[in-house]
Amino acid sequence: MARFNPLQSGTALFAMAAFSVSAAAPVLLQTQAQAQTQTQFSDVSSSYWAADFIQELNQRNVIRGFPDGSFRPNDLVTRAQFAAMVRQAFPKSPIRQTANFADVSANYWATSAIQQAYSTGFLSGYPGNIFRPEQNIPRAQVLVSLANGLEYTNRNSVNDVLQVYRDAGSIESWATNSIAAATEKSIVVNYPTLDTLNPNRSATRAEVAAFIHQALVSSGQTAAINSPYIVGQATAPSMASLPAGTQLTMRHDSKRILISPEEPEPVPLTLLVNQDVVLNNRVVIPANSEVVGELRPEGSGARFYAKELVAGGQRLPLDATSGIIIRTQRVTKGANALEIAAGAALGAGAAAAITGLTGDREVELVTVLGGGAAGALAGFFIGRDSATLISIDPNADLSLTLNAPLAMR
Repeated sequence: MARFNPLQSGTALFAMAAFSVSAAAPVLLQTQAQAQTQTQFSDVSSSYWAADFIQELNQRNVIRGFPDGSFRPNDLVTRAQFAAMVRQAFPKSPIRQTANFADVSANYWATSAIQQAYSTGFLSGYPGNIFRPEQNIPRAQVLVSLANGLEYTNRNSVNDVLQVYRDAGSIESWATNSIAAATEKSIVVNYPTLDTLNPNRSATRAEVAAFIHQALVSSGQTAAINSPYIVGQATAPSMASLPAGTQLTMRHDSKRILISPEEPEPVPLTLLVNQDVVLNNRVVIPANSEVVGELRPEGSGARFYAKELVAGGQRLPLDATSGIIIRTQRVTKGANALEIAAGAALGAGAAAAITGLTGDREVELVTVLGGGAAGALAGFFIGRDSATLISIDPNADLSLTLNAPLAMR
């Protein structure tokens, strides 16, 4: 498919209606008077990164929620929805005649909005006279649309401006000039990492709200909001240091982890941070960041030792440990191996114990942490009547405590 600038777009409002998740017409919301009183959505807490952007637009009757009082900040925005937002946010005289796109019927709910967004220069179509109204709109297209619709121009070298983004190389050529201009106008809002643009990821309602708000600021229609995620308003966030003693809640996909007190070597394990870690109203460790480390048998139990944090494109040394886990599970000769191992990840020593005691080689098909040494170790358990394994619930037992401060950029 040919590369094409699909949106000469602009800024948007969350139109007079919040858009439904289906392809049907949007659900009309409360009256204007009711909308003026609703400044807090049930799913947008005061600490949410985009709360100020969303609330300000709602108070100005620029943005709406859903009839159930929610905003659904993580829902994706379609091109048709964005066209309606553009019309609502930026009344503008036409600069060209309207276009009748082949895939936008006369009775489609957003036909008028699409035609107006096109005629005012905020949006364009794709080759073949199509608009793709139900396609989710990428972040790059939103920014290009804002920059082109509001007629932004670059003041500085495009390459120099885009150096602020560590993923600038993923910006397609048709979008570079406009995104550079949007960056200079402080339209770009990147959460959770200021220098990561994610240009090709579909934009969420919260992200589009932030972009729209910043475009309104740039045109003098609303006051600026201080946010560490606005590119150009703030320099890169200063170093934030999580103090020793900070607790990190973790998770792992396995229901259980079984290891042997006789593991031949530490068991490698990667955990995921379960929720955002916030310091001074800034997310310093986003949820789903990886913590790389290992489980080590200690006496009659085991402990997880963290080695590295992978978060927001950074790889940082991490000195953190779990408490000692002493829960055990006894495996006896002739037991059902797959029943014991169901839903579990196994250390090589645990896999060897189960295989050796039950004689069931199929246990090697279960996830074995740390490689395939289980078969070679199984003979060590042949002739035994039982073995005691350490049983770890990764979502309950592996909360970590920082042993030393962690500095995050």
